[in-house]
Amino acid sequence: MPALNSGLAQGDGYTIVERASLAGRNTFRVPARAELLIDVRKPAALAELFGYAALKTQPLLVLGEGSNVLFTRDWPGVVLSIAARGIAVPEDRGDAARVRVEAGENWNDFVRWSLAHGFAGLENLVLIPGTVGAAPIQNIGAYGIEVRQFIAAVEAWDRREARLVRLDNADCAFGYRDSRFKRERERYVVTAVEFELPRERALRLDYAGVREELAALGIDEPTPSNVAEAVARLRTRKLPDPAVIGNAGSFFKNPIVAAGLAERLRREHPQLQAWPTEDGGAKLSAAWLIESLGFKGAREGDAGVSERHALVLVNHGSASGAELWALAERIRGRVRECYDVVLEAEPLIV
Repeated sequence: MPALNSGLAQGDGYTIVERASLAGRNTFRVPARAELLIDVRKPAALAELFGYAALKTQPLLVLGEGSNVLFTRDWPGVVLSIAARGIAVPEDRGDAARVRVEAGENWNDFVRWSLAHGFAGLENLVLIPGTVGAAPIQNIGAYGIEVRQFIAAVEAWDRREARLVRLDNADCAFGYRDSRFKRERERYVVTAVEFELPRERALRLDYAGVREELAALGIDEPTPSNVAEAVARLRTRKLPDPAVIGNAGSFFKNPIVAAGLAERLRREHPQLQAWPTEDGGAKLSAAWLIESLGFKGAREGDAGVSERHALVLVNHGSASGAELWALAERIRGRVRECYDVVLEAEPLIV
């Protein structure tokens, strides 16, 4: 590894910083540091970087824009950030196209790009924070759409095989807010994503007030851009802006439970929202469970739950990651005690 001069070193396509602050690298804005922070501008540099002893012996964390992570402590090893940018269309068939996007591109910027270039499909996923490289890891979803529906393949550095590999959609093993890349964090570093985007597609309007928002806008025959505007307005009203108050969006997944438990809970609590799953179970509204126990708007020091949405934990100023996680654990404990349901955190907890 190049010798660090005053804590900084550069190579072809990457930069290394020693004892780097991560406070500006996570949307909760909690203080944390990494022993080494490596920004990678060229994925080809990974072959060199993974040859260094530090990346072989120290814990490694791959970080995008930090919109899906909570640091409860310093990171005792290497933080790797893929900063490669670029969008290309290697194949255009007229009615649809294959679009390759480098992992460091901002997700919302890419959604806006796709709409501006006449593509459909991603409009319901507008305003989700983070990078394109993070999208398949979490299999991001919103308003009835999941990103896996449009992913053709993912390019990643395979640490086991020490080479770049290309995994098609089936090999990615996508699930609800899950993927092979999430389950095998120690193996894969996502470097680019290939999307299959149509130019015409039936719009998904039957979810969480989208039709009502379009009606309020006076739109009778919506386009994908109209749907994106409606979804953006809904998200802006419901979810706090990380640029204004530290947060990582929805903190808990909607729990999937057995049909019997769901039926019992619905009998006892008719207001509880639940949706059937393909395997015969049910997905419950985590927001309803949390709000029903009085946590919406709750605050413990600077760690709190948003007044806008019960799923969102917020940093009112100087909360530490440990304090935010303590509040999350208290919420999880109460939900389990009262409803026999275990909530799972959506962000990565460090």
